[in-house]
Amino acid sequence: MLETVFRKIQSQSRRLKLSIMIALDSAAIGAAYILTLLIGSSGTFHVHADLLITGVGCILAGLCGLYVLQVYRAILSQFGRQSVRRIFWASLLPTIVFYLNISDISLTIIMWLITFILTLGWRDSRNWFLGKNQSQNKKGERVAIYGAGEAGTQAAASFKHYKDYEPICFIDDNKDLHGRINLDLPIYGSDQVQDIVNKHNIDRIILAIPSSSRATRNQILTKLELCNVPIQTLPGMRDILSGNASIDDVRDVDPLDLLGRDPVPADQQLLKKCITGKTVMVSGAGGSIGSEICRQVAELKPKKLVLFEVSEYALYDIGRELEKYAKQCPIVSILGSVQDKPHLSKTIKDHKVQTIYHAAAYKHVPIVEDNVAEAFKNNTLGTLNAAEAAKAAKVEHFVLISTDKAVRPTSAMGVTKRLAEQAIQALSLEKSNKTKFCFVRFGNVLGSSGSVIPLFRQQIMAGGPVTITDPEMIRYFMSIPEAAQLVIQAGAMAKGGDAFTLDMGEPVKIVDMAKRLIRLSGLKPKTDTENGDIEIVYTGLRPGEKLYEELFIDESASEPTDHDRIRLEKETCQPIKELKKQLESISKQINKTPNDKLRNAIFKTQ
Repeated sequence: MLETVFRKIQSQSRRLKLSIMIALDSAAIGAAYILTLLIGSSGTFHVHADLLITGVGCILAGLCGLYVLQVYRAILSQFGRQSVRRIFWASLLPTIVFYLNISDISLTIIMWLITFILTLGWRDSRNWFLGKNQSQNKKGERVAIYGAGEAGTQAAASFKHYKDYEPICFIDDNKDLHGRINLDLPIYGSDQVQDIVNKHNIDRIILAIPSSSRATRNQILTKLELCNVPIQTLPGMRDILSGNASIDDVRDVDPLDLLGRDPVPADQQLLKKCITGKTVMVSGAGGSIGSEICRQVAELKPKKLVLFEVSEYALYDIGRELEKYAKQCPIVSILGSVQDKPHLSKTIKDHKVQTIYHAAAYKHVPIVEDNVAEAFKNNTLGTLNAAEAAKAAKVEHFVLISTDKAVRPTSAMGVTKRLAEQAIQALSLEKSNKTKFCFVRFGNVLGSSGSVIPLFRQQIMAGGPVTITDPEMIRYFMSIPEAAQLVIQAGAMAKGGDAFTLDMGEPVKIVDMAKRLIRLSGLKPKTDTENGDIEIVYTGLRPGEKLYEELFIDESASEPTDHDRIRLEKETCQPIKELKKQLESISKQINKTPNDKLRNAIFKTQ
């Protein structure tokens, strides 16, 4: 009953809620007065004018006490121990009025206790009970919680049970909450954040806004990063709802929040087209992109999911993760290399594969520069093997995951992926072909193996320096889940030989991202013009690296598709016979040509 009343009160305007609280407090004090008189008279008493006047006086005194002690400033749904103490002392005023008129000390004490119990009783006191075992000598980090909503409130209540964090105050952009109290903690406006940090000796700010957009979070982070205290965040609503994180699971700021770009909602028809009810194979299933495609494919209820991976541990890891989907679709783990064409062909035929997402590749630019032969065999010939096996088995859709480094390539990794793109485009032109081939290009994905963000964080934790190849280096970034989702949707739009490019948003200057990460760690970057905590060192471009990545070979030849974040580029390619002659010529040199000369030979194909 009380919970129902509470929820109804919470949904009303502030003015109406205040009126309701005053009315309920008046009723509670009046009831306490009547009960005390009944106790003093053994159940019966005669009503007269003096008793009525005393009763009204008790009610008015009690309301004044509650107002003066700021009980009405507290958020109704979150009552802490300090608020309970305020009610307790506010109950003293009506009992003084009672004593001055009744002059019975024992009844006055009873009046005091009953007033306190009834005034507190209609309020939600759950947080008081949750907090009653809280340590009085808490010595954790002093934290300000950005967001006084449900997530922030739950986090603050949880933090009060642990010594790691001591919640000091809330910061919120909602002006209606400014000056109010939540869980005994004051709520301040975000325009006061620097003063709040200084006044309360805040050690850390924790974002508690899991439902906000990335654009909003980016604006808030821009405001907070100059406060010289570490900024962390609670997990996003997706992680909380999926059970992958709890509301008080504090973590580093998601790099995607620094980009300020929200993903476009997926077209469910495109997602399901090549997957639902079909047998799907993912090559490179244990890699960063491949494993995420596997997760999303499993969610879309395929008839069967075939995991093809050269690394035994990576295959075991993704296979174990996907066990939860085994009841809705069989998960088959195949250990093998895309360089083994007979094994590829047998796997595709045995499982009657209908859709292939080809993610198997060597992708680390510096490593590939030193191992050109292996990259050529894996990235180029491996793709050709998979595509020809798919064509022979009449697979319906074949989607190659490519890279922006294939556009006007300067690295061995880029040129071997460019040859892979040309191979599947050439195959798609053959008259006997029944498979819809396409490839999807995109830039860097945040969180992949070798991603720059984890490296920067490690360097910052170690006290620096943060290493960047060049101060002018710019890169495109996207999250792994968003990239995988867009790859699946692009593949569904393929008609044959399509070259799709993902809209990566605005490119990001690497040095700017490094500086933001340093500031969000509560430190200052050390530059030529100002002293700081973390030095930034420029190491020079590595072999094959570009300052600027490109997404289109000819952007003027690109056109929009049915999806806002996917564009289709019109590209020409040579016939497969001519391309194969070039590839065979390079293959003959693999075992007898030095790395540099082999690299040059491959680049001559472009």
